[in-house]
Amino acid sequence: MAFGILGAWAAHLMFDLPTLQLSVKARTGLGQWTGEAVATFGLILTILGTVKHRPQWVPATVALYITAAYWFTSSTSFANPAITVARSLSDTFAGIAPADVPLFIVAQLIGAMAAALTAKWLFSDRAA
Repeated sequence: MAFGILGAWAAHLMFDLPTLQLSVKARTGLGQWTGEAVATFGLILTILGTVKHRPQWVPATVALYITAAYWFTSSTSFANPAITVARSLSDTFAGIAPADVPLFIVAQLIGAMAAALTAKWLFSDRAA
């Protein structure tokens, strides 16, 4: 999380913005939380499936998935509690109001748990 925060501050410096700031961008409601759960579910399932079948492709599949999820989810795919906290420290279009962070993280945990259970079933080595 510390490096995410440092990254947010570095981005502020690069774009000549105040270094210390909090987002006022509201990201709340069932649609946003569902989008975040779906984004996290897909990311974790992508990682677990790729680790099992093509481990050398993990960096590329994560990058491609996050790029796609940014466009296909209502939440713009934070999909990571550390990123969510860091984005609360940036009052830009990419931010999230600090008050909205806890339920985003709950949605991420739900998506991650669902993905882990699905991966266990989907990628098991059960006999045919």
